[in-house]
Amino acid sequence: MRELFYKPYSPEYKSPVGAVTVNENFIIKIRITERDDIESVYFVLKKENEAKMYYRMYTENDCYCVDMPITSVGLYFYHFEVRQYGGGYFNIFASPDLTPVYHYGEDWLMLARERVYEPSDTLKGGLIYQIMVDRFCAVEPKRTRNDVEYRDDWYGVPHYKPDKKGIVRNNDFFGGNLSGIISKLDYLKSLGVTCIYLNPIFKANSNHKYDTGDYSTVDPDFGTEEDLKNLIKKAKGRGMKIMLDGVFSHTGDDSLYFNKYGSYPTLGAYQSKDSPYYKWYTFKKHPSDYECWWGINILPNVVETEESYNDYINGENGIIAKYTKMGIGGWRLDVADELPDVFLQNLTKRVKTVNPKAIVLGEVWEDAVTKVAYSVRRKYFWGRELDSVTNYPFKADILGFIQSGDAQRLNRTVITLVDHYPKEYTASLMNMVGTHDTVRALTSLSTDKVPSSRDERAEKKITDRDQAVKKLKLAAVLQYTLPGVPLIFYGDEAGLEGYEDPFNRRCYPWGKEDKDLIGFFRTLGKVRQDNISILADGIYEPLLAENGLYIYERKTENGTLQVIANAQKTEYVLDKTVHDEITNSNVNTLSPYSAIIIKY
Repeated sequence: MRELFYKPYSPEYKSPVGAVTVNENFIIKIRITERDDIESVYFVLKKENEAKMYYRMYTENDCYCVDMPITSVGLYFYHFEVRQYGGGYFNIFASPDLTPVYHYGEDWLMLARERVYEPSDTLKGGLIYQIMVDRFCAVEPKRTRNDVEYRDDWYGVPHYKPDKKGIVRNNDFFGGNLSGIISKLDYLKSLGVTCIYLNPIFKANSNHKYDTGDYSTVDPDFGTEEDLKNLIKKAKGRGMKIMLDGVFSHTGDDSLYFNKYGSYPTLGAYQSKDSPYYKWYTFKKHPSDYECWWGINILPNVVETEESYNDYINGENGIIAKYTKMGIGGWRLDVADELPDVFLQNLTKRVKTVNPKAIVLGEVWEDAVTKVAYSVRRKYFWGRELDSVTNYPFKADILGFIQSGDAQRLNRTVITLVDHYPKEYTASLMNMVGTHDTVRALTSLSTDKVPSSRDERAEKKITDRDQAVKKLKLAAVLQYTLPGVPLIFYGDEAGLEGYEDPFNRRCYPWGKEDKDLIGFFRTLGKVRQDNISILADGIYEPLLAENGLYIYERKTENGTLQVIANAQKTEYVLDKTVHDEITNSNVNTLSPYSAIIIKY
């Protein structure tokens, strides 16, 4: 079997990348030893849904090379065809970890994108802290409504039982507000936070605010527009930016626009076909039969391509411009899969027109380059839409590695996304291990059996907490050192537990924090601050991924961080083979569920 060396790279980054820019040359090199019988090697390139193209590779320093541009955006697939003297040939494909294999395998993938906007610096090299406003901190909370329950038990369990109509209303409020966040900015600064991501803050009925009632108004329970401006200003003074959550695929039924219950003075789409908002929605039979988000009738879907809706959100004086002009660092877009390409392009154009450095980040749960939604190949990273995405693939495989020791799967996921994504998009990936949509990280890392009933899950505390905390620390090390930007879901750093929504949305445990865990997160925050250039721009190089051991490096010309992670139940003794892979290290053993970061 021939020994094979393969490396695709761009002249700009001098490191392996799978994404290229149209009309800019990229270089692919492949070295094959024992090549006496090789007559020629061809780079076989195929644009999605088009015919294959064959490019004869030239030789240089014992390598076969191709140096060329791609002239149109889109997804491309490629492999190598080796032609032998005498008429024989064989192909070289990609293995699951993207290393070359002979004869059988898959094509490599290459994204060719436009470089329309300059990369955003909102997240790069930093640390994100996610806050559900009602549950973080309350300072003189305002109680403005009669149709909700205001809670006086800050540590209580959020309501989870349905009412007589079988609906969980999410209408219990604990009092968290924007003033509360301002009061804790120094605490967030101590963690190393550089961006505060707020779940929706616009006026809405629910405590989570994903049922927008009025995009133009900050919810009175959270504060005022002046409070938001004050938060932006005071956060900026501490080196932090604010990211808002944009929910533009649907509104609430109790909204300025739909107005199902007559709560607003406007003529809503539900009330009349003469409403200026009628075309925003799709009615099968007006007024009661309409399309709604995932069948939830309090969340009527909007038609994002409707001109008046697009102008309301993305126009020169629209919602995006209004809040971006306030000085926020960017937007996280809810359910980006359900936002049409043209809407995303208009939104991003408006953001970049107001602030070229602001970020547009989409909620995407899979590989953003290969993503197909509703039978359409998405164009998130083709150059005119998103700057980056939520990195749920990392979340799943980081937790999977810790729970099962499957380092190979995690490594393959990292390699794949690094290979598929443009480098600057990878640098802004939102790396989480828990969010408002998922079980708390600490709970998910417990070995306890999940209670079968919601009543039991509401009160359940994990029994193996000490071990789960060790696992959470290990997860955080990976989260903080793999490509992308780590996200702390408020309270994870303080030891909050909780199963699915709403149990994962308990209030921050002020006065009952796990101080040791917070100290650990502060240490990791300092590691990021002290190694910004390496963690923002360093290439990812795996050294070992097997048997519950995961070793990798983040490297630049100016330094290297090496991470050694042990996800086994027992102490791991590093054998000679591993030592050969680890340079400048005197480490001989790793305790269970632990990691070491070495700088050299």
